[in-house]
Amino acid sequence: MKKFVITISLVMVIGLLLGIFFYNQTPNQALPDIDPQPEEQSIDETPTQPEQIQGIYLNEQIGYSLQNDRLQITFDKGKNWITVPIEKDQLFAGEYNGNKQELIDHSYLLTENRTAFLYAEEPSWDNETIRILYTLDQGKTWMNSVVTEHYMGVRFRKVGFVDDQFGYIIISGGRTMSQEGSNVFLTFDGGQSWQETNNSGVSRLIADGGFVDAKIGFLSFGTINPEAPELYVTQDGGNTWKQATVNIPSEYANIFVQAETPFIEDDHLAVFVNQGPNGDYKGGLVKGKFISTDKGNTWVFSMEVSPDEANK
Repeated sequence: MKKFVITISLVMVIGLLLGIFFYNQTPNQALPDIDPQPEEQSIDETPTQPEQIQGIYLNEQIGYSLQNDRLQITFDKGKNWITVPIEKDQLFAGEYNGNKQELIDHSYLLTENRTAFLYAEEPSWDNETIRILYTLDQGKTWMNSVVTEHYMGVRFRKVGFVDDQFGYIIISGGRTMSQEGSNVFLTFDGGQSWQETNNSGVSRLIADGGFVDAKIGFLSFGTINPEAPELYVTQDGGNTWKQATVNIPSEYANIFVQAETPFIEDDHLAVFVNQGPNGDYKGGLVKGKFISTDKGNTWVFSMEVSPDEANK
């Protein structure tokens, strides 16, 4: 019995040794590749800030922006912006387009009580519809009215209001070299409807114009090398126009050559006459001030004024 146990033990030892020997002779097998766990990526949950609007301000509170090809206006220095329901290209339609970075001078009004934009719809260059878009409640509601239809290539454009009801629009178009047509439209109901006045009959390029009341208005002509102011006046709401007499002192001949829009000052009318596009007298920016005591028929020289004084 003892021999049997010893024999069994020897067999087990020999088997164990053989197992170890054959295990060491077996080539190592590569373990399968294990993809590492993906790293967690942090996500920036900070909300995207809206693009800051760069406004063009007319005073401390009121301004506009053409950023992103949209016209927007503000009445609180940019805290709130109101989108104007108009296509940007319509504001620059016509023969003259401006630089499209700022609105065309005189083509709009932007005040607390009235905002208005003059624009053109143009199925073709020679068949434009001139319209005015306006609001009386800072953009809460908008109104749109037709000024004239079938207009050809608008160049000069100006809108103004003397009071809540009476306003004027002056436009020109159909330019050929230094000749063009100009037209005046008046409203007596705050801009809802517009009536054309009789034509002045002048075909020179218009430089400026406006009304001081419902009867007295002015048109200033001559933009290309003017030699003397050419100012026309109406005293009957545009039924008739005649050339005013502007008495230029001899020492200012060929210096003060282009009349701006007259305005009421105390008990008379006043107008600044500038040096035109090529003036060089005292830097070219000094203007002559003239006054009229007969409702704009005749004008006499008063004084020279600096640009700062003229812009007050």
